[in-house]
Amino acid sequence: MIEEKKPGSSKLDVRRLPGLTPYAGAWEMQREMVRLRKRDEVPDTLYLLEHHPVYTVGRSAGEDASNLGAGESHLRSVGAEVFWSDRGGDATFHGPGQLVGYPIIRLHTKDTHKYLRDLEEVVIRTLSDYGLSAWRHPDYTGAWLGTGGDSRKICAIGVKFSSGWVTSHGFALNVFTDLSWFERITPCGIKEFGVTTLERELGREVRMTEVEELVTEHFQDIFHPGSR
Repeated sequence: MIEEKKPGSSKLDVRRLPGLTPYAGAWEMQREMVRLRKRDEVPDTLYLLEHHPVYTVGRSAGEDASNLGAGESHLRSVGAEVFWSDRGGDATFHGPGQLVGYPIIRLHTKDTHKYLRDLEEVVIRTLSDYGLSAWRHPDYTGAWLGTGGDSRKICAIGVKFSSGWVTSHGFALNVFTDLSWFERITPCGIKEFGVTTLERELGREVRMTEVEELVTEHFQDIFHPGSR
């Protein structure tokens, strides 16, 4: 199990939220933690959680949110929330079986591009532990599997940078997500490629707690080396 460290520790705090977390609640939690992190009242913190079914729309989406398929009303009618977020990126889905990571950390490199590549690296190393060779797409943020026209996105990334170089939002890794939710939208505005899950690629069940442990280890190694 992931140990929850007390605020004020010199090491990275990793907090696993139990059950399913409403998106609005997680958004408010992040806003508060960003405020506290700016004032150095809390250490760098990584939240790991799963959401109730929700379609989120980032800042890159147009005002008509054309990538939401049949529209907000339809998506709500099938049992999902729709939330306009202040993260980067376009429309995507969050829900059960998807490991979401929200790092609230202060960047010392002050390099947004490097931060995104480092988040990708966390996921790429995690997937490598399962024998999967994930890669970075030259045109799209995230982690990918497959080649050519069979390329499949397994992890989406959308972040926000606040004053003081404090981050929020983060990554969403499909572990055993129901992919039919993605069929109702154009995920991240990308029409030419599909999405996949860790279980689909491996052809077997995967424990979420196991993935959490691996993600935590790689996140610590990349962002807080020596903290373990």
